[in-house]
Parts: sequence; C-alpha cells; structure tokens
Amino acid sequence: MHELSERELLEAIHYARSIDEETGAKIIEHFQLEQTALAQTILGIFPDIISEENSEMSYLFLDLCFDVLCVFQHAFGPLPSQKNMDSGWVEKQALLLNVELQSLIKDQDMDEKIRSKLQDRFVKRSLEETAQKRLVIFMNLTIDDFASKDKSRDSAIMITQTMIFIVIRLFSNLYSTSKKLA
Repeated sequence: MHELSERELLEAIHYARSIDEETGAKIIEHFQLEQTALAQTILGIFPDIISEENSEMSYLFLDLCFDVLCVFQHAFGPLPSQKNMDSGWVEKQALLLNVELQSLIKDQDMDEKIRSKLQDRFVKRSLEETAQKRLVIFMNLTIDDFASKDKSRDSAIMITQTMIFIVIRLFSNLYSTSKKLA
C-alpha cells in the first residue's frame, strides 16, 4: 500500500462525498457484513466515547468514518473480507491500542510517568504504522473547521481527532494485512 498523493486523496474524497444516500447505505451494510467486528468498533464504540464530550462531534466522526471507508475502497480496491483474515485480527489490533488509548483518557487513574511513556509509545507507533498522513491531516482540518463553528465542540476535538486517526490506522493495517495474505 502506498501513501496517497494529494491528487489521489482529493479524487477519493470527492468520490466519497458524491455518493448518494442509497449507495452509502449499501456501502455501510457491506462493511458491517464483511468486517463485522471492525464495523461494530468504529461505528458503535468510538462514537459513544466521543458523544460523552459532544454529540455533534460524534455525528461528524461517523460521517468522516464513511469518508475513510470510501477513500480506502476507491484508492485500494474492495474492502477485504473478515473471512480472509486471522479470526482474532480486530481483537489483536484492539489489544495493541487499548493500553495506549487508556493513557489518553484524562479520567483514567494512571501514574503520570507511565501515562507519558504510553502516550509517547502511541505517537511513535502511530507515526511508524500510518501510511496515510495526508488523509489524517485532511480529517483533522475538517474536524477543526467543524468545531470552530461552535465553542461547545472544542472539548471533543482531541478525542475526535484521535479516534479518526485510529480508524485510518486500522484501515491501513487491514488493507496491508490482506495484501500480505493474498
């Protein structure tokens, strides 16, 4: 898998945002069938976490997840099937992220030195694993723009950007892993 050029990214975003509602519903349905555990995590658990800060940001997050799904499909082909993956792939991804994500939650009781080390590890691993930096930047700018229109959204900027970053990382890992298995 390669880093999307600016042109490829803009074409894929245009594709995602020009999809009609009926086609969009079919894409989401297909995602939920082909990658059930991943879909439940991305479309269920993550928005719930964001909505604890701001429900409008959780709705934006869902829209951006759809964009990410469509960008990957447009740029890299059909969504890999869960059937072709290791049965515990999503669980393994979640375990790798769990402790690091815990360090990002302010209310999580944790020694500050450990929290700092886990956050550093999260950033380091993320930079090494995420091939779609332009997509991350584009999504972060979209989140910032949306949040700037209402101050009540400010508290959810970091968690929304973190979660969309994780979604992009998960899709990158999904497509990379499926290519290795092919």
